[in-house]
Amino acid sequence: MDKERFYNALNTVLSGEHIRAGIGTYGEKTVHAVLKNYFEPYADSHEQKIGGYVADIIGEDGIIEIQTAGFDHLRKKLEAFLSVSRVTVVHPIPRQKWIIPIDPETGERGRKRKSPVKGTPYDIFPELYKIKPFLSHENFRLCIVMLDVEEYRRPPEESGLKRGRRRGYVRYDRVPLELAEKIHIDSVADWEYFIPKGLPEEFISKEFGALSGVGAKYASLVLNVLTAAGAVEKTGKRGNSILYKNIINL
Repeated sequence: MDKERFYNALNTVLSGEHIRAGIGTYGEKTVHAVLKNYFEPYADSHEQKIGGYVADIIGEDGIIEIQTAGFDHLRKKLEAFLSVSRVTVVHPIPRQKWIIPIDPETGERGRKRKSPVKGTPYDIFPELYKIKPFLSHENFRLCIVMLDVEEYRRPPEESGLKRGRRRGYVRYDRVPLELAEKIHIDSVADWEYFIPKGLPEEFISKEFGALSGVGAKYASLVLNVLTAAGAVEKTGKRGNSILYKNIINL
């Protein structure tokens, strides 16, 4: 994890037209712009056309797609890209965020407060569920980037809310502050990052949820995705619960 490179990318974006145009007013959001410069500082490798689609980066490591949300939009791109190149999907998750209300017209900022909600790498699984058929493809790669961010929020259009009230505010833009962690999933074995220690040889979602800290209901989603990725398999049932087995090290 190259923090110096991250800060260089951050400074490049924050000192450029992207910010001078005003937070959130440029076509590309700040986190996306910073990560694009972090993964590929060479601008000529950005926004390259391939197979009827535009890739964020095409370089020595193949195609890199930075997806801040909505993996639904990735499906058609992955169909086109994976057949011709290795593809790394990069997804940022806020580990810690500080919320700042902002007036979109004047740029005036309100009081900054720390959010009690903290992100974890497991937050990506609802998005991964949307691209399950591609997770086991030999050319598919994943990189989860944990960031500390400032999140700027504005009142919704025509909301009639008085300035300063938090209720009803919507996310406007996020500005990264710190690169906390990078998790690379380059092979089936790397999915073991998400399989907690201490599981029995065969386990149910409730046991997985307790040891991972995600809870039984969310664990079912995680295990569904890990099954599609080839990291675990269903082996039967214990009562009404599905039994799973970690097959990475078999």
